[in-house]
Amino acid sequence: MPQELSKDTVYIYTDGCCKGNPGPGGYGCILKYEDKIKELKGGERKSTNNRMELTAAIVALNALKKPSRVILTTDSQYLQKGMTKWIHGWIKRDWITTDKKPVKNKELWKKLLLLSQKHGVTWEWIKGHNGHPENERCDELANEALDSLR
Repeated sequence: MPQELSKDTVYIYTDGCCKGNPGPGGYGCILKYEDKIKELKGGERKSTNNRMELTAAIVALNALKKPSRVILTTDSQYLQKGMTKWIHGWIKRDWITTDKKPVKNKELWKKLLLLSQKHGVTWEWIKGHNGHPENERCDELANEALDSLR
């Protein structure tokens, strides 16, 4: 049964991929608001899977024209847990992990934090490659972007 969409919420779906890690990477995003759907994709010649996951969320949130209530769905536990659990400790420890190492991708986390503060974002995790239509489409978009780099 299709998900009932709320009229005051933007639904965002994201995915990132990388061939080699590091290596060329791609990301894909879908934004849904009322009856409108927007797809975005892009990539980098040298990246990591985690950077592409973060970039997908940044690009999607940047595409919003005004502050919005957002439900962002990702198959990346790194992204979802990073934004809901880990980031608070990183900030308290001046961007140092519990292992006393600098947080990887700090500049992307900072961008994401600013964007999420501008919008009311709920971060949802789903299992990837499990038949979720928007997640599967985001994976296709990310791979299309990656393939265009070769």
